[in-house]
Amino acid sequence: MEKETEHFEHAVPTKYWHALPDGRVQCDVCPRFCKLHEGQRGLCFVRGRQHDKIVLTTYGRSSGYCIDPIEKKPLNHFLPGTPILSFGTAGCNLACKFCQNWDISKSREWDRLNDQADPTTIALAAKKLGCRSVAFTYNDPVIFMEYAIDVAQACREQGVSAVAVTAGYITPEPRREFYQYMDAANVDLKGFTEEFYWKICGGHLQPVLETLEYLKHETKVWFEVTTLLIPGQNDSDAEIDAMTQWAMSHLGPDVPWHFTAFHPDWKMMDLPRTPEATLVRAREIAIKNGLRYVYTGNVHDERGGSTYCHQCGTKVIGRDWYVMTQWQLTADGRCGQCDTPLPGVFEARPGDWGAKRVPIRLSSLRP
Repeated sequence: MEKETEHFEHAVPTKYWHALPDGRVQCDVCPRFCKLHEGQRGLCFVRGRQHDKIVLTTYGRSSGYCIDPIEKKPLNHFLPGTPILSFGTAGCNLACKFCQNWDISKSREWDRLNDQADPTTIALAAKKLGCRSVAFTYNDPVIFMEYAIDVAQACREQGVSAVAVTAGYITPEPRREFYQYMDAANVDLKGFTEEFYWKICGGHLQPVLETLEYLKHETKVWFEVTTLLIPGQNDSDAEIDAMTQWAMSHLGPDVPWHFTAFHPDWKMMDLPRTPEATLVRAREIAIKNGLRYVYTGNVHDERGGSTYCHQCGTKVIGRDWYVMTQWQLTADGRCGQCDTPLPGVFEARPGDWGAKRVPIRLSSLRP
């Protein structure tokens, strides 16, 4: 946790914390359980102690907004082809050495938070811009859950969906509240050993597995899973086999899984990029273990990016990077060849946003 003390301006109160006998206050949002003296921040940077309570210091402040293809989150079975308004704040409750958004998630500079917006403004902007959903991404929304929940509620009033892009590192009570307001999620399962989580990410594996099981068995949230494969760290056949066997037995065959390529970044600049062959091999192992919808990402692999009917093998959604090349679904989301339902959230027609990425300043949209 941050050792210096400070006064937090514009902070909002939170409720997941309790006082300790030694005078410190413990934040209970995530399994880090940061224990804070007055004026200290937790490791996440955005939650801190003020006046004997835990407050959120980034409410209404963002590191930037961008319209992305929803497949970039990545979500392949949730409103394919549609644009999604994406934003994050600052900080993170994990310390992944390979973080590919480290300039945001590890930011300690308030000038990263260069755009401000209340929840209603974001929801109205999304609707005005033609976005079918809003994503909390770039850094983990569980650490700014109060802001994310308020935005999600405002979005529902406008008919806009809320999407959480998260590492799933959250405790049970906040988890229940947070996911009440989410329509979809992509959960990053970073590896499948406790050693990897502790040494490389500064966290623990079990809470993430519990989040995945919670989403599957206790919510109606549509979710997909991403694993970034890092050469020599979490990409062995044995680990991928164990991970996908666990997925099959605990989550079932229909949760889409994305294996994505690592590129050298932040504190892991000494490792090579993930070869495409590693992703293809991981996909084959997962399919062999019974998973029906397995994808490769961060590489040009049309086969690994496309969706196939598990019953007859028809390519029902073709993708070349983020560009849709084929659509063989019926209006109610069934295979156009054999009428087998495709799990997910689909509309009668796909979106046509394509691969565009458009940065947005919300201040320019205000009257």
